[in-house]
Amino acid sequence: MKKWKKELSLIFAVLMVAVLTACGGNNEETNGEQAETSDKEIEIAQITWAENIAVTNMWKAILEDKGYDVELNLLDMGATMMALNTGEIDVSLEIWLPVQDANYLEEYEDTVHFSESTWFDNAKVGLVVPSYLEEVNSIEDLNEHQELFEGEIIGLDPGAGTMEVTEQLIEDYNLEFELLPSSEPAMLAEIGNKIENEEPIVAPLWSPHGVFAQHDLKFLDDPQNTFGDVEKIHHATRLGFEEDFPEVSEWFDNWKMDDQQIGELIDYVESEEEPLDGAKKWIEENQDLIDEWIE
Repeated sequence: MKKWKKELSLIFAVLMVAVLTACGGNNEETNGEQAETSDKEIEIAQITWAENIAVTNMWKAILEDKGYDVELNLLDMGATMMALNTGEIDVSLEIWLPVQDANYLEEYEDTVHFSESTWFDNAKVGLVVPSYLEEVNSIEDLNEHQELFEGEIIGLDPGAGTMEVTEQLIEDYNLEFELLPSSEPAMLAEIGNKIENEEPIVAPLWSPHGVFAQHDLKFLDDPQNTFGDVEKIHHATRLGFEEDFPEVSEWFDNWKMDDQQIGELIDYVESEEEPLDGAKKWIEENQDLIDEWIE
């Protein structure tokens, strides 16, 4: 009886070793698969700005066609920069320099990679009003018409660099105005409502932007140049991204668009219920341009 128990114990021990070895092999195989998958996973920050939604979906479509797994994370600008700093996301496709996002460059230049390359070289930022407000053409005219605008500048996301520059502008020009934060969609909706009723509104905006194709707006002169002259749009990545994704980093550096191209992309994206579908249609019609970036 004892001998039988010994033999049974030995058989059981051998079986357990075999099972554990098999499980270990499966775990190693699974971990290998996960490692292989993670090598292809890229997280891109998305902000609710028309051009940002357009380019993030465009790059999602391009990269997924090349075998990458791309996740878009909806964040505001401040959260985007913090997530790049900690490595929680990989990429932000929209950094405006030298003025709008200068504060983020100063704060994170040692812990985030800001590209020297630019994908758009003729951007403009400033306060806009409807063109039918013929008496208001400069920021210096605003205080004179403070009651017309009820002392309000309708703004967008609180973390946006443009909002911080607008706060500085209020100080520079001693404007008797309050900057009201909201979101880009809410700001655009308010602009549309005011223009429909031919009412006054002033808001910070930028070009390229699809809103200029929808409404007749004009930038106010900025004699003190608080908003700066021409802005260029860069991308930023977490430290180590270039080493982890050298191919994608090269594609981002090759990326260039002009006013017409970004305007058409925005139109395609906004015309579809799913932005990604619009981006894919635009890519199909602009494959030669895409090939210049990725081949």
